[in-house]
Parts: sequence; structure tokens; C-alpha cells
Amino acid sequence: MFEILAEAVSRLTFNACLDILLTAILIYQAIVLVRGRRAANILAGFGVVLLVYAMAVFLGLTVLRSVLETAAPYTAFALIVMFQSDIRRLFARIGERRWFSFGSRLESREVADEILLAVSHLASHQIGALIVIEREIGLRTFVESGVPVDARVTRDLLLAVFQPGGALHDGAVIVQGGRLAAAACFLPLTMNPELSRKLGTRHRAAIGVTEEADCLAVVVSEERGTVSIASRGELEMDISLDRLAQRLGGVAAAQRPASALRSAQEVARR
Repeated sequence: MFEILAEAVSRLTFNACLDILLTAILIYQAIVLVRGRRAANILAGFGVVLLVYAMAVFLGLTVLRSVLETAAPYTAFALIVMFQSDIRRLFARIGERRWFSFGSRLESREVADEILLAVSHLASHQIGALIVIEREIGLRTFVESGVPVDARVTRDLLLAVFQPGGALHDGAVIVQGGRLAAAACFLPLTMNPELSRKLGTRHRAAIGVTEEADCLAVVVSEERGTVSIASRGELEMDISLDRLAQRLGGVAAAQRPASALRSAQEVARR
């Protein structure tokens, strides 16, 4: 046994280790993508079919084995159709290049402060809002579904857009490169079965768009006046202004002057 183990270790070259590591990362990313979604149930059903086929071979069930073998060539096409959204999400995540400076990021401290001030006012007055901030993956498809604005992001503009009863109140606003690209945008709703049924349309849309892209979505609840933030298909609910400032500013949040946060807190108390 020790000889077999020593021989296996001797064959473990650098290329073999790299091969195992990359394969493990790919499998892990696939598991993370399907965890808690309908795809997980589909994979479980596919595993049951494989188990039934193994039993048919072992027990000599000729008819059942023939039926499963006949359907096997079409399995690949069926999986592509069923997992098309998850496959698209996987390749989108692989294609993210955060270490480059490409794409439009929310790097402007002024833009982050304007969003923070607007969200504070909206939350204090229990006005519903959904603000989506583009990162590396473009959101052109969703921008085209709304009303073009192409204006500098300001607190007053965001408050005007989400004014109750206004023409642009429903839907989301999308921020691209420090500018408000469009308002009243339609976003895909998440189909995650593990989500609470108490979540409203805005929260489900925030999760849904972050499942499709690497954007950041800020949600203000009109029922409770709370602020939530979605990223990578995960929703962080009832966050504080400090946490929102940290997520908006990223690494630069630690260097953000306290005046902006104090201003937002003053707005929230009005």
C-alpha cells in the first residue's frame, strides 16, 4: 500500500497539481451558482436517473436500460436548455476582470455621496427606490428597457425620479460611470426558491439583476423605510448608512470623510 502511495506521489507533478486546482475551482464555482436554485433540484433528478441506470445495468433490466441509453444522446442538449441562465452566469463570472481598470466603476466619491444622501432621504420618508450600479459587466440590455436620462448623478435628480406618482417612479435607475444612464428600467426577478415570500418586487429584481451581472443594487423599502443591498445574487437586508457607505465606496470607504456620512444622517433625521 505504501508503495502504491509513494508511486502516486511521485507522479504528482506541477502540471498535475495545477490541473487538479483549476478543476476544483471550476467545480466549486458551479456548485456556488446552482446552490439554492432550481438547478440544484434538476441536478438531483439527473443523479437519480444515473442511479436508476446503474441499477438497470447491475440487475440486467434490459428494457429500462435500452430506454435510458436511447435518451442519453439528447441529455447534453437538454442540460444546455435547462441550465442556460446558470451557464451564462458562470461564464460572466469567469469573464470578470476586476484587476483591470476596464469598465465603469463607482469610483467617484462625489457620486457615492450623492447616492448616499438620496437613499437616506428616501428611507426616512419611506419612498421605495431601486438603484443599480454597473461594474465590469455591462447593463446595456436593461438600460435600453427604460427611459434614457444620461445625466450626472445627484441627490435631487434621484429624489425627482423616485417621487411617488411620477412617471419614472416604478422600475430601477441604472448608474454607469458616474452618470444616471436610464430610469424606469425593467429587471429580471430572481427565481431562487430559498428566498422568503415576504420579499417584494424591488428586492427580487435587485437579486435577479445581480445574478445576471456583477452590479450592485441598492433597495429602499417603502413599507418599512429600510435599506438593503444586493450583490452576486445575495441580499443584505436592513443595513445602516455606514454599511451602505462602505459598500458604495469599496476600499475607498475607509478614506471617506466623515462629513458626507454626517450629512446623510442629518437628512435621515429631518
